Amino acid sequence: MTTKPHHLFTSESVTEGHPDKIADQISDAILDAILKDDPQGRVACETLVTTGLTVVAGEVTTSCYVEIPKIVRETIHQIGYNDPDFGYHWENSGVLTAVQGQSPDIALGVDAGGAGDQGMMFGYATHETPEYMPMPILLSHKLARRLAEIRKDGTVNYLRPDGKSQVTIEYHDGKPARVEAIVLGAHHGPKVTTPTLRADLKALVIEAVIPKHLMDKKTKVFINATGRFEVGGPMADTGVTGRKIIVDTYGGVGRHGGGAFSGKDPTKVDRSASYAARWVAKTVVAAGLADRCEIQLAYVIGVRDPVSIMATTFGTGKVSDDAIVRAIREVFDLTPSGIIRDLKLRRPIFTKTAAYGHFGRNEPGFTWEELDRVDAVRRAVGWPAKHRAAGNGSRPHAPAAHAALRHGSGQAAPSRR
Repeated sequence: MTTKPHHLFTSESVTEGHPDKIADQISDAILDAILKDDPQGRVACETLVTTGLTVVAGEVTTSCYVEIPKIVRETIHQIGYNDPDFGYHWENSGVLTAVQGQSPDIALGVDAGGAGDQGMMFGYATHETPEYMPMPILLSHKLARRLAEIRKDGTVNYLRPDGKSQVTIEYHDGKPARVEAIVLGAHHGPKVTTPTLRADLKALVIEAVIPKHLMDKKTKVFINATGRFEVGGPMADTGVTGRKIIVDTYGGVGRHGGGAFSGKDPTKVDRSASYAARWVAKTVVAAGLADRCEIQLAYVIGVRDPVSIMATTFGTGKVSDDAIVRAIREVFDLTPSGIIRDLKLRRPIFTKTAAYGHFGRNEPGFTWEELDRVDAVRRAVGWPAKHRAAGNGSRPHAPAAHAALRHGSGQAAPSRR
């Protein structure tokens, strides 16, 4: 992110009913079903969704059997496509599968503990929010998640599963100062009027999520800016696995290696090494070594050790970037097998990662968010073990200016309709 004295930065998110996110969740539901019975299963699963049709393709090598059409339909139902009028329905959608075994040439390297592919992966952390996430993507996710909550719990009965959010933050000297703009796009039924929808979502979503001190009279709010969003989901737009990689990560802050996560078992470093890079970057910031940190890892297919590790602290480091890299090498095992072991990635934990971001969520299963090596990193750079992390998600260096993000953001507003 730029370090100009005053600048704007925008990130977006989407709900679980967005077509691309449907595809991601189906791919990860298939992965989880395989890992449940075969933790050593190899999965690279892609999904495409469109009006009345779901296509699953990929490479799977496993000792167990899973009924892919059943998993597809259950996932669509859980998301909320349970009305034929939506143009995509859990019972009526056709399901096509084209799945084959993984290449034995790839398995040669993976079986020996090497990476399942080549490539570079990035992780990022910042101290600007309690979750160590950039504020624009964090608030965008919270808006999208709240939109889904009031649909699912019946607070608002006209909402449909698709939806999008976007937040623009104004930064002063690199710190979030205010919300410049908020965008919500909510899929809805034909009977609600636009003024009613806008009033409801302003009260029940925006005011329930965005801290009051970050908004002012100049904050721009756009809710269903075209006026109507009746046609949504796969009926309006084809969805494909891996097409929301910026939503999945840091909202455009920092760099991205280009590899998607969903549908890939943890031998695929596109996924596991990106999780490890986030774990490392978050630990560095939580330890107080930097206010912002980006980690790059790079791998060669079939080779265990990363070919490079880079730390970038954007001028905020309290020690040199080289010292941070030396500490990372001492504290973390960044081989594929080490990452899988330490982050406990051979478990069916991935479906819930496939919507509302893979990072910044202190929830069961999100082991890459834990702060269990803060003291070890501090010792590795020669610092005393103080400001110890109190546990998962703790913030030894949380800016007091953003306490509202910990106390009051995301609270439910009074029910309407």
